[in-house]
Amino acid sequence: MIDWKDSPGSERISGKVSGAWLVAGTRIPGVTVADNADDGYSPEDIVAEIYPSLPFERAKRILAFARDRVYAPRSA
Repeated sequence: MIDWKDSPGSERISGKVSGAWLVAGTRIPGVTVADNADDGYSPEDIVAEIYPSLPFERAKRILAFARDRVYAPRSA
């Protein structure tokens, strides 16, 4: 599970989409964007086919953050 609180591209607003961590300036949960990438969608596909209102640079930033958290070495 990714802790989105340190993501500069995320925001959490009480009452907005049930308080989920969202891509900043949108109503799109960051975890949903990351899940689409896990399902094989490229950032270009995510923006073109799934979330056309999502700015491409924001999609890339969210995916980079998620990738860094998933593949970061774990401390013992």
